[in-house]
This record gives sequence, structure tokens and C-alpha cells, in this order.
Amino acid sequence: MTDPSWEALSQQAVAAAGAVYFLAMLSHLVEWSLLRKVPASAEVARVSAGAGGAVAADEAAPTAGPTPGDVDDAHERRVLMAGRLGLLLTWLGAGVHLVALVGRGMAADPNRVPWGNMYEFTLSGTFVVAALYLATRRRFGLGWMAPIVVSTVLVLMMVAEIWLYAPVSPLTEALNSPWLVIHVVSAVIATGAFTLGGITSVLYLLKERAQAKHPERTTGYLARVPAPAVLDRVSYRMHAFGFPVWTFAVLITGPIWAHEAWASYWNWDPKEVWAFITWVVYAAYLHARSTAGFKGRNAAIIALVGLATLWFNFIGINFFSSSSQHSYADASSAVVSPLER
Repeated sequence: MTDPSWEALSQQAVAAAGAVYFLAMLSHLVEWSLLRKVPASAEVARVSAGAGGAVAADEAAPTAGPTPGDVDDAHERRVLMAGRLGLLLTWLGAGVHLVALVGRGMAADPNRVPWGNMYEFTLSGTFVVAALYLATRRRFGLGWMAPIVVSTVLVLMMVAEIWLYAPVSPLTEALNSPWLVIHVVSAVIATGAFTLGGITSVLYLLKERAQAKHPERTTGYLARVPAPAVLDRVSYRMHAFGFPVWTFAVLITGPIWAHEAWASYWNWDPKEVWAFITWVVYAAYLHARSTAGFKGRNAAIIALVGLATLWFNFIGINFFSSSSQHSYADASSAVVSPLER
């Protein structure tokens, strides 16, 4: 295949992945709409409240649908079918998403990893979010997170396609280094973990508020989300996984690569500064989470502050700073309107 053919394949795969993720989102919304008037199982509520680990969290997740005593068999089959269809479409979407990334790298001359600009970074980051969700869904019982994760991935892909798209081009001299793979892979993996942890923190705050206002409510989406204690634990595990990976990316591989490219380990570049700010916030979160007085709500708020700094650095800083040495990541440098492609 020629380079233009690979680029066309990548663009088609991005569009196809977006369509499949959209169908997955609709399937999960149908699943939860069918469940909205079905009381949450008393057994699920009991296990959620007393969950002591990942197995309990999995039992607390609503992926299996209502019990036979709650609804008729036909309704239960519809719920299960919608949920399984949504999961299958999410797997399919992630597979097509991966094809888009591979095609993007193969379209360059010479072939390279697909991390040469913000468009490619965003495609990679959203793929990691979807892949981490699928990889940890069964282990941590994250079926209740499905519609939010798929919607987040879809929205970010739309942002990338509409505002961040740039044609395939060779890597700049600063990026043409083996450290690109090491640094960016670790940063993207940490970003995916932090994003999932942030989603869980949002649900923690919503669940805690819903329980305080309507403790007797047994229907609706939040009634089937695990208990706040389980959400707090899942969020902590996601952040505890992501933090050492982010540390490796920001404080080890980043400075080494900067010294190789710019002859200085630290340049006070806006992206470097904001990456360090993100590291400090997540360090504070983990410290707060391990302190008895800052578990739960306070820790969740700190986690969301960290997520805001992370995504501001990832995308937003490109629109507010013109002095960054990370010029290859400038979102406005080579943006092409979808109508011009």
C-alpha cells in the first residue's frame, strides 16, 4: 500500500471507530434505560456496602442485570442483550481504533509511531482509555462505567477530528528519538488511568450526594453504581497505578529526552511545568487518600483537580501558550478543516 492509501485507511478507520463507539453508547443507554425502573437488587446493595476488594466490587456491578424475581424473563433478556451488544461494539470500536493508529504510523515516510502531533496524541490517549476500561472491566467490575467511558472516548475523538487534525508528516528532529516511544507510551498509559480514575471520582461525588438526599431510592443509574466506598477504592487503585507511570514519564524519561534534544534537563517549558503541576496534585491525592481525614469526598475533589490540570496540559496549553518548545504539539500549527480534506 502507498502512503496516501495508509492515510486514507486511517481516516476511514477513525470514522468507523467513531460510528461503532456511537452504537456502543446507544446500546448501553438502552440497557440502562431498561433498568431505570427496576429496583436494584438488595443483594447487590448489601455486597456493595460491605465490599472488601475487587471481587466484591465485581459482584456489586450491575452488569448481570436484574434478578429474575424483579422482572419477567423477556425484559431481563432485553437488558442482557443490550449490555452484551454494547460491550461487543466497544471491543470492535477499540479494534478499529487500533487500525486507525497503525495506518497513521504507516502513512508516514519513513514509517513511525503515531505520536507526531496533538491529533495523533489524542487518538492514542482515547484508545488507551478504551483499552484500559476493557482490560480492567471484569477485574474491578466496571460495567456501570460503560456509557460514560464510551461517551468520553467518542467526544474526545470528535474534538480531535474537528479541531486538532493535521496531515501526516515526518517527525521533527526533536521527536526523532527512541525516547519518543518510552516517554509517550508511559505518559499516555498514565493519562488513560487518571481519566478512568477521574470518572470514578465524579461518580463517587454523585453517588454520595444521591444517597444523602434520597437514601431510599432503589431505581435509576446511580442506584446501580457501587457504594461510595467501592468507588473510592476503585478510583484509588486507578490513580495508584497511573502515578508511578506518570512519574517515570515526567521526571525520568522526559528530562533525559529533553537533555538529548535541547541540551538541558529542564527548560521551564509550559508543558513541562504543567506536567509537574499535575504530578504534584496527584502526589497530594495519594497522600490525602492514605490519610484518614481525606478519604472519600476530599480525595475525590483533589483527583478531579489533577484531571483538570492533566487535560489542560494535554490539549489546552497549546491554545494559550506560544512559547512552548513542544512546537510539534501546537494544536493550531497545521490544523485542517474537515471540509478541506
